[in-house]
Amino acid sequence: MDLPFEGAISRFYREAAPKDIRRAIDKAGSDDILSKSYPYQEEIKGKTYDSHMEQLQRQLVRLQADVKASGKRIVVVFEGRDAAGKGGTIGAMRENLNPRVANVVALSKPSDREAAQWYFQRYVDWLPAKGEMALFDRSWYNRAMIEHVFGFCTPEERARFFRQLPDFERMLVDDGVILIKFWLEVGRAEQLRRFLARESDPLKQWKLSSIDIDGLSKWHDYSLAIGETMKKSHFKHAPWTVVLSDDKKRARIAAIQTVLHSVDYAGKDAALIGAVDSRICGGPGLRPKD
Repeated sequence: MDLPFEGAISRFYREAAPKDIRRAIDKAGSDDILSKSYPYQEEIKGKTYDSHMEQLQRQLVRLQADVKASGKRIVVVFEGRDAAGKGGTIGAMRENLNPRVANVVALSKPSDREAAQWYFQRYVDWLPAKGEMALFDRSWYNRAMIEHVFGFCTPEERARFFRQLPDFERMLVDDGVILIKFWLEVGRAEQLRRFLARESDPLKQWKLSSIDIDGLSKWHDYSLAIGETMKKSHFKHAPWTVVLSDDKKRARIAAIQTVLHSVDYAGKDAALIGAVDSRICGGPGLRPKD
């Protein structure tokens, strides 16, 4: 079987990955958690996940009905390391929602015209109208992290982004938008294991990109950019919620619970939603230091 990018991920695993990362992957069972700092050693059981998710899906449908009837506007930003589970979490969140109400925004590389605009402009075009939710699969935070790590923006452009960011998000909130920002964090060994799984699965190879490949050796550069971004953008009016996503299913539950608890809506049942697991979901301080 031909491997995408000429087997670059497998080659990195064999030749360049830190020894402790390779050892963790080699020794682990399929349901084992690889990160030593993660509070659980195994993934959540399927039946437990399915039971809780069914209740959460019912609450999401009630939220959707209320958003449409009341004219609420919700923006949920999903950021995170590559292979942290952003797409799967978004998919679980909108599984039973009307795409006309809950719209996924996943923008590609800016066109020449978009690159010549005010940086936030193309994101503004995708903000929700009354009665809508916009789920951003990556967002304006590209400038703070990916563009910075790969040199796609200048230091001056990034500094301008951080100067304008507080007012941009404050204007959204002041105008009545409910803004929820997620950072999904995954351990280095688990990230590489997921990349290897994508590389070998023809149905998932499309998820890989050259950025993923080039980013394999930039873990520490990303860590520095992420840490700086958290410090400069964790606002009282727009805080970050960090979700440790080494267990994708636990991460999906925590993210959906956070959204449901963040919005008042008709038919809300806090008991059915349940308490968010503070061991894997909280503020930026929950993020591992590296």
